[in-house]
Amino acid sequence: MLALWNTGIVLLTIIIMEGVATFAHKYIMHGWGWGWHHSHHTPRKGAFERNDLYAVVFALLAIALIYAGSEGYWPLQWIGAGMTGYGVIYFIVHDGLVHQRWPFRYVPRRGYLRRLYMAHRLHHAVRGREGCVSFGFIYAPPVDKLQAVLRERNGRPASAGAARDADRAAASSPSGKPSPASRRK
Repeated sequence: MLALWNTGIVLLTIIIMEGVATFAHKYIMHGWGWGWHHSHHTPRKGAFERNDLYAVVFALLAIALIYAGSEGYWPLQWIGAGMTGYGVIYFIVHDGLVHQRWPFRYVPRRGYLRRLYMAHRLHHAVRGREGCVSFGFIYAPPVDKLQAVLRERNGRPASAGAARDADRAAASSPSGKPSPASRRK
């Protein structure tokens, strides 16, 4: 029965972490923490960027929780394990799929992965830290709604073809792959 509780804590922590990460992205990374996050909205030079320090901070927190839990403070190790699980999902989806920081390239053509990919591209469609949309990492609002928000902010009325426009933007590269600048989150 304890294993069931522990599994539930890990899964619940993963779900809660999406809310924590969305909040941190919107209000910290695009707020007072822009100094680190700015590197993520500019073309990367090398394998790492200053924004990666956020992952280090969350990893250190997860390690501390796992350690505290292993010293007898149940359920902290399972919360730390859930944070680690979220970090793995973030690494696969955000760094791998969206920003293609891996040696192979895959651009989803349909389904939820496509929606997630396009939402992240629309997040980077705005220059600077103000006016961005879609701050989540594993949840993505519908692309047409995000596109409508961006159009309204730019003084243009939202159109029924917003999702089509986003698809055209993703396919604008002659190779069918996103440009290096569009790989940013």
